[in-house]
Formats: sequence, C-alpha cells, structure tokens
Amino acid sequence: MNKKLLCAALLGGLCVAQAASAQEFDDRWYVAGSTGVNFQDSDRNTEDAIFGTIGFGKFFTPNWSVDFELNYQNPDKTENPHLWWSQYGASADARYHFRNADRTWWPYIRMGLGLQRHEEEFVRDPALGPNPAQHEDNNIAANLGAGLQFDFGRTDLRTEIGTRIDFDDVQARPANEQEDYFTDLLASVGLTVALGPEPVAPAPPPPPPPAPEPEAPAPITIDLKGVNFDFDKSVLRPDAVAILSEVTEILKRYPDLRVEVAGHTDLCGPDDYNQKLSERRAQAVYDYLTSNAIDAGRLVGPVGYGESRPLEPTPQTMPQCKSETNRRTELNVQN
Repeated sequence: MNKKLLCAALLGGLCVAQAASAQEFDDRWYVAGSTGVNFQDSDRNTEDAIFGTIGFGKFFTPNWSVDFELNYQNPDKTENPHLWWSQYGASADARYHFRNADRTWWPYIRMGLGLQRHEEEFVRDPALGPNPAQHEDNNIAANLGAGLQFDFGRTDLRTEIGTRIDFDDVQARPANEQEDYFTDLLASVGLTVALGPEPVAPAPPPPPPPAPEPEAPAPITIDLKGVNFDFDKSVLRPDAVAILSEVTEILKRYPDLRVEVAGHTDLCGPDDYNQKLSERRAQAVYDYLTSNAIDAGRLVGPVGYGESRPLEPTPQTMPQCKSETNRRTELNVQN
C-alpha cells in the first residue's frame, strides 16, 4: 500500500474518536470562599478576630483572574468586649498568577478596591443622650496581598497573606484622637470550585477527500485532531488517549510507516514559553506510542515547533487568540 493510502487509512481511523479543544486555560466561572485571622490595627482598640469571605470569579487570561468578594468580621472591643463592633464589605480584586507549564501550584499577587462598613456601640457623656450610643460609617478600602494557589482540577486551594487599608477617618472617639485610616493584616486559606461541565469542543469536520496522487513524493502531515491538553499541562486527556489508541493500532497494521512526532502552539504568549510547551506535548504523544509497542526507530523526534508554523495568523489579543487551529499535534510521514 502506498503512502497516500496509508495516511488515508490513518485519518479515517481518527475520525471515529471524539475531538476536544486544546483549552489553554480554564475560563469557567468559579465560586470562592476563605477563612482566616484579621489582625486588627492596634489603633482600632479592637481584638484580633476570625473573618470569612465568599464570592465568585474567573480567569480572563492564563495569568489574570478577577474575584468579586464579600467579607465579614466581628472583633471584640479591647476596653469593653460587651459593646458591639462589626465590619463587613465588598471588593473587586485582580490577581496576577505566575504560572509555568506543567506546574500544579504557583505564586500570585493580589490588588483591589472595595467598600467597608463598620457598626459599633460606644459609651458617651450621659448628658448627650442614652448609652450605649451607636456609630455607623462607610468608607473605601484597598486590598494588597500575595499567596500560593494549588491546582487540584475543578477545585483549587489558596493560601494568602495581605493587608486591607481601611480609609475610615471618622470614629466614635474625641476629635483629637481621630485616625485617617487603619491597616489590618489578614492571613487566610480558601478554595475555588469551577462551575459547569469540563470544556469540550465540538467534533471536528470530516477530513477532505484525498488529493490526486502526485507525480513525485511530497511530505504528508497528519493533524491529530483531538489530541489536546489542558492549560499548562502535557498530560494526555482521556479523549486524547482514545485517539492515540486508534493511531497505535493503525501504525501496527502498517509497520513500514515512519513518522515524525511534532507539537505546535498558537501565537499567544512568549516564544520561549510556547517552544517548551510544544516540546512537552510532543513528548507526551511520543511516550504514549513507544509505551504501546511502537518501535522508537519508526519515530522521529519528538520535535516541538512552538508557534513557528501556524496554519493561520491569529492576533495576540482575546478572544481571537483562542483559535484552536494552530494548537495541534501532528505526525509527519517520513517515507
């Protein structure tokens, strides 16, 4: 059987397996929650307290996520713990994640703004009215912090330490004791849980009809549609394994076929990052074939081409750069 017919047989076998997208990052919305200790600014005259948060967010790029969060804490007053003092608020926070290929954990930094409200009871001069009196106020607050995030699939773990600068400039105290702002330290641990099903792309279109047999041998490339990977990972997904299983059986039936194992990426991100990512993904396909009785002597590579051989140009901005055409794994027929 000639090379053109061998490739047609291989492509036909691949069409029976389900194809999935090469999702470069998980952009599903997630719910988040955390708890920790709020170390109160000593000028507040309140004790340290447990605090909690709840919110939701998502990744908008591989490195940037945004969270919308509610917080609550109820510390005791230092001088009189029987008097009520509570604080709660809402914020919008951006995190920059320092992610690398194949890492299941990474550091990040956090920055954001929000609105904080505090409510307290205090004792005043009886001549001014009954006791205890109440004071309530709303004010802007800024969040800064750093942490580590651990990827467990649908669920991620966050550990974080940060500060909240609370621009509370009106307190229930004499005028000469007023503060312009308070700086609280917060240490927490929390979880994020992605919502919705795992991302799956629609099935690929059927392969085009075979071209007329050329007069001279020409290189033939077989795009392994569906052999894709999750963001920052080179571990084969179950749907990719199903496709490679079919490839393995076809290569066993045609022992004279020799192929190069090649990996490619899209045009988004730094060149060196994409180069390493393509090499690791090509290595994953190569390792699968050799571990399933395909002689390494029949395989060239694995070779990573990074973003150097795009099938179509894609911009460096979202959402166009999510195009899956260039994120592919190929077998290049050598004989």
